[in-house]
Amino acid sequence: MQFLLANWYLVLVALVSGALLLWPTLRQATAGGGPNAVATAEAVRLINREKAVLIDVSEPQAYAAGHAMGARNVPIGSLEGAKGLPANKALPLIVMGGAGVNVNRAAGMLRKAGYTDVRTVAGGLAAWREASLPVEKSA
Repeated sequence: MQFLLANWYLVLVALVSGALLLWPTLRQATAGGGPNAVATAEAVRLINREKAVLIDVSEPQAYAAGHAMGARNVPIGSLEGAKGLPANKALPLIVMGGAGVNVNRAAGMLRKAGYTDVRTVAGGLAAWREASLPVEKSA
């Protein structure tokens, strides 16, 4: 204990470095990380080859400000019983959202609703833009 008190700065450096190592993981978890997350390139492949449906769970204002081209807007608060979801529950769904949207929660809600292949975009809309993929704005 005396060592810790005498070398408090070493303990502080260890704690700060540990937090900095965990930060990207925690940030990715809220932006679409997790076990079913796919990179943007994989998301595009799923859309083009497997007829995956891109669902943006952002609020309408955030969706109108910018969203992935072709994405359907189904706000996370209205996922249950939403009309914008495909009737075929076997189709792959790719869930995306902007900053502050918990897409993992939305993906869990969709799985609970019976959709069998639900994935999230790792990094969300920011990763989509970074990959220079098309983004559109609603009028």
